[in-house]
Amino acid sequence: MRYVARQLASVLSQAVKHFPAVVVTGPRRAGKTTLLRHLFPDAQYLLLEDPDVQGRVRNDPRAFLEGLHPPVVFDEIQNNPELLNYVRTLIDARPRRMGQWLFTGSQESPLMRGMTESMAGRAAILQLLPLSIAESSKVNLLHGGFPEVLARPKFRELWFASYLQTYLERDVRAMTNVRDLVTFRRFLALLAGRHGQMLNKTDMAAPLGVSVPTIGEWLHILEATGEIIVVPPYFENFGKRLVKTPKIYWADSGLACHLLGIQSASELERSPFLGPLFEGFIASEILKSQINQGLRKELYYFRDQQGLEVDFLLPRPNAGLWLIEAKAGKTIQSKMAGPLLSLQRALGKRSRRLLIVHRKPRASLETSAVATGVEALGVEQLIKVLASARSK
Repeated sequence: MRYVARQLASVLSQAVKHFPAVVVTGPRRAGKTTLLRHLFPDAQYLLLEDPDVQGRVRNDPRAFLEGLHPPVVFDEIQNNPELLNYVRTLIDARPRRMGQWLFTGSQESPLMRGMTESMAGRAAILQLLPLSIAESSKVNLLHGGFPEVLARPKFRELWFASYLQTYLERDVRAMTNVRDLVTFRRFLALLAGRHGQMLNKTDMAAPLGVSVPTIGEWLHILEATGEIIVVPPYFENFGKRLVKTPKIYWADSGLACHLLGIQSASELERSPFLGPLFEGFIASEILKSQINQGLRKELYYFRDQQGLEVDFLLPRPNAGLWLIEAKAGKTIQSKMAGPLLSLQRALGKRSRRLLIVHRKPRASLETSAVATGVEALGVEQLIKVLASARSK
């Protein structure tokens, strides 16, 4: 499979110059290993899912590390987190040697706990999500951004089915004692049906016959492994009674389509989930843009108890809040600007830019004015604007 250049590469290349260790987290098959092996072809590579390697680590971790010749790539470090304590001693013995220890991990929360305890100040922690539209023109709403799906789109259904099975057997079982994987698989499909909705754990627990705390635990697994996006409500108080429940999206639109049984572009066009899927696609692309630039993830939505709702509020460095509405249609009408203008009046000077992001028709201008102060633009133009605003 041909290598696709990743935007995170520049941040990663800088990180290895300033930190002894670098950790790249993210969902399985997002391209973490490919990225590291491409950037550091001379580094020794070790897959920690290999039973032989695991055995050597557990039998004598010090001897195992002494036999290595840094730089070293440890793939899927969550399988042997005890290694981190021993690597720390080697780093402390030679603190000026940078970029010697490179790790990947598919389970963000447990891995972060180990890093906090063992590698604080010694490791740069980055995240890699599947491909963005800025990295590949093949990324779209139906296929999502997993590199292997984009390389072989005709086999997407088989790939996603296999991916889910691997995910259930490895990540889910490793993180928690889920005894009934069949029910957990039903939970995934149920959650796909609530893509883009406000989280209601009680509503999901009842049809599955499980407790509300169990739903909370399962959601934590999905978030920790990078499978879902949790978008919190905008929290700043400005005299309105606000909804305080987060929204949930699947991070990859292709996986969401698979879980919803959407197998073709024509089915997607007719689907009642087209709007929420596009909304989640925009959320994912915004977050990819942030983390690929080395920024922290920061995205909110707004809804008050009177029903005023705006899809996304995006804080921009030295540029206030951007208010964004995601519309799956290709025809933009002036009435679509209503929620943006209403919220702008409430926010005052804090809101600096109002955008309606839509699917681009075959022939159109890159941007157009919808109403006074409101712009309409396609997804590609949004990502370009985010990148250019950062570079200024």
